[in-house]
Amino acid sequence: MIASLGMYDPRWLHHANNTLWRAIAARLRAMGIAQVPDHLTRDRSLDTIWSARDCLLAQTCGYPLTTRLGDAVTVVATPIYHAEGCDGAWHRSALVVRDDDPATDLADLAGRTAAINAPDSNTGMNLLRAAVAPLAQAGRFFGNVIETGGHARSVYAIIAGRADIAAIDAVTLALLRDRYPAIDRRIRVLGWTAATPGLPLITGVRHHVTALRTALGEVMADAALAPTLGALRIAGMTVIGRSAYDAVSALENDAIDAGYPVLA
Repeated sequence: MIASLGMYDPRWLHHANNTLWRAIAARLRAMGIAQVPDHLTRDRSLDTIWSARDCLLAQTCGYPLTTRLGDAVTVVATPIYHAEGCDGAWHRSALVVRDDDPATDLADLAGRTAAINAPDSNTGMNLLRAAVAPLAQAGRFFGNVIETGGHARSVYAIIAGRADIAAIDAVTLALLRDRYPAIDRRIRVLGWTAATPGLPLITGVRHHVTALRTALGEVMADAALAPTLGALRIAGMTVIGRSAYDAVSALENDAIDAGYPVLA
């Protein structure tokens, strides 16, 4: 089996995620589960990991969960993060611009360049599309949209002047600020998007859901792991049910109904 915590796993947090996984894995083995992987998988694409039938545990985005993963995966739990823009299991994206940009609201970005991490991202694309939809004219709002491949890269594109705005996942922004405190001299938060449930932990091995939830609960209660969880900004875990992620689809449908099916 394989496991991944790749959604919030920049290189400087590899040690913390490795420590977290070892703690989860030890508890699963203690419950008699065989073939628990020793290490997190980092040499495959996230799409490949999410759809693998032997995926024991992985974190995914709400958009692929609701658009293509279907019944192949089961939602195990949703982490609760301590970060601005997060409220329990729900989170928002920050609408980020350069610190010296004269824009005072989203409408001021009409005709400018937006950066997205990926077209199938809830936090980077779907939430931004929902925010822009009421402002779009004839299906357009931005002059250009560039794809960067990651939230951090979208931030750097703004700083470098290649883009003017991006929707940055609240947890990613908090982790970037932890690592690079000076970043707030280069960017500012113009506003926040609507809220949707945070990035869920999923499994392709459905019969291990109960054990996985038990292991996660024990890990959250382990005082020895507090520094690790703090570095990852994880404050807890909760089970909110897959239907809560209908909020992701609802925002997409609202944008489509408003005549803005594609971020443009």
